[in-house]
Amino acid sequence: MRRSGRNSQLSMVQGIAIACLMCFTVVNIGPRVALADDLQDALQLVEKSLLTFNAFVADKEMGPSLQAILKEAKGVLVYPQVLEGAFIFGVSGGSGTFLALDAKANVWSGPAFYTIGQVSFGLIAGGRASEVVLVALTDRGVSALLTTSAKLGADAAIALGPLGVGAEAATANLSADIVSYARNKGLYAGLEVNGAVVATRGALNAAYYGKEVTPTQILIQREVSNPHAKGLIEAVSKQAGGMWRGSKEE
Repeated sequence: MRRSGRNSQLSMVQGIAIACLMCFTVVNIGPRVALADDLQDALQLVEKSLLTFNAFVADKEMGPSLQAILKEAKGVLVYPQVLEGAFIFGVSGGSGTFLALDAKANVWSGPAFYTIGQVSFGLIAGGRASEVVLVALTDRGVSALLTTSAKLGADAAIALGPLGVGAEAATANLSADIVSYARNKGLYAGLEVNGAVVATRGALNAAYYGKEVTPTQILIQREVSNPHAKGLIEAVSKQAGGMWRGSKEE
């Protein structure tokens, strides 16, 4: 009887230990899986941003003015896919990568990861996916994007990028902080981003750089870098001038 009681107690202790171990494993595996997913999302987003940026520059309709405006750029935010949909209430959203220029060092850095979202009221049926490129032309525009979240049009003045014009006309009379371009299925799309909210994606930033960092630490202080971003930064610097040197610690 005593042995039976001891065996029961031992089984109970073992059961509790196994249960605790399972809980511990679940708790610890969850964040790891999430971190791996975020890293994969970040890597794919950088690759897609490079494809989108190159496509916009090569676009016969938008390319000439975009190339001219990029010469004045202080920051470039690329969204490979912004989804719009629903009926009556229109909802748009997507994720993108932001690069910024250190004018003194003539160095482009990044990317930092961002979302964009907007809810509007109108007769909208079905949905569509657009690619969007935002070019920050002023320090105010960059500063607004460096905050946790910014409302385009309120925190920074925004205008649609000119089309089919030469280099001089492209930058003439542009007083906006940020200029936007959008394409839908390879064609120009006058996607209205005025009023949209741009916010940071902290989880993707942390996964991509291996620790929690702010956009300011990534883009201005250049405390971190990722070799995977070299292609995107070189593509932007080729059009806008400047170079890529990685983080200040390298």
